[in-house]
This record gives sequence, C-alpha cells and structure tokens, in this order.
Amino acid sequence: MHRIAEFEAVSFTQFKMGAESCQVPLYGERLQQAYQKLMLPARATTGSAGYDFYSPFSFSLSTRETITIPTGIRVKIEPGWWLGLLPRSGHGFRYRIQLDNTMGVIDSDYYNAENEGHIMVKLTNDSLTGKHLRVNEGDSFVQGIFLPYGITVNDKAEGARTGGFGSTDR
Repeated sequence: MHRIAEFEAVSFTQFKMGAESCQVPLYGERLQQAYQKLMLPARATTGSAGYDFYSPFSFSLSTRETITIPTGIRVKIEPGWWLGLLPRSGHGFRYRIQLDNTMGVIDSDYYNAENEGHIMVKLTNDSLTGKHLRVNEGDSFVQGIFLPYGITVNDKAEGARTGGFGSTDR
C-alpha cells in the first residue's frame, strides 16, 4: 500500500467563506460547532479503496435539487497522485445522486490554492422515481479514491496553480 496523502481541516475562516459562498444555512455559533465537529475522511474497512467524506451538517435533496457542500477538508498529496471524488455507491444506486462535475479531480497542487485547497462537493439528486435523499450531520455522503497518473515524455507543463476550480485554464 502506498501512503501518499494526508487529510487536514481548512482554517475556520476558509470554512466560513465556503459555507457563505454555498449559502449553507449555518451561522454564528452553529457554524463554529460544525467546524469543531469536522471529521477527516476515513476508510470503513481495511479493504476499502474509498475514503468516506462526512457531511458537516444535515441536508436533504428532493428530485432535481442541487446543493454544494463545503467539506472543511483539504488534502496534501504526493506528486504523481490525485484524488477522485465520487458519490457513495449506495446513494448513486438508490437515489441517482451525482456529482455535478461527474467526478471531482483533486490535483496534488490544489493543496496550495488560494482557498487552502478547500474541497467543495456539488451534488444533484437526479432520481427518476422521485426519491428524496436525507443526509444527517456526520453521515458519509461522498467517497475519495487516490489514483496514480503519468505524464508524457515530452511534457512541458510549467504553470503554477494559484486559484481553485477551473483556475488552470485562465
């Protein structure tokens, strides 16, 4: 097994900024309590490939509703690896919960972004049967899997990340 990454909480200031940008209904003391209860992603079993991310607050999604979750988490990843984010298998199977970007890609240099590498997750309930999803505070709602990657022999990438989502093509 390769030990190539480490999860951390972002600062409270960054968590608050993320919650405000996502219009999460947590303010003042409730926001501080949510931050203090943040749980780092963890595997459920020794054979699990995915690290479960836990919701910092309760939420529900009806059919065709979307929500963006500020996880309060960032990850330091060794070069040559990336973190792929996917819905929990059961949520995808039972509710058709989907990440709006299909699969989240967390690059190793995202850790140093201006937003402290704060991982945000945008979910949509795309149920065709009208099923309603309820996630309680502390429940796992998405999973992350570390994957290696390669580069071409003639790779000439020299850019440096400064921003967050979509910043590398600006």
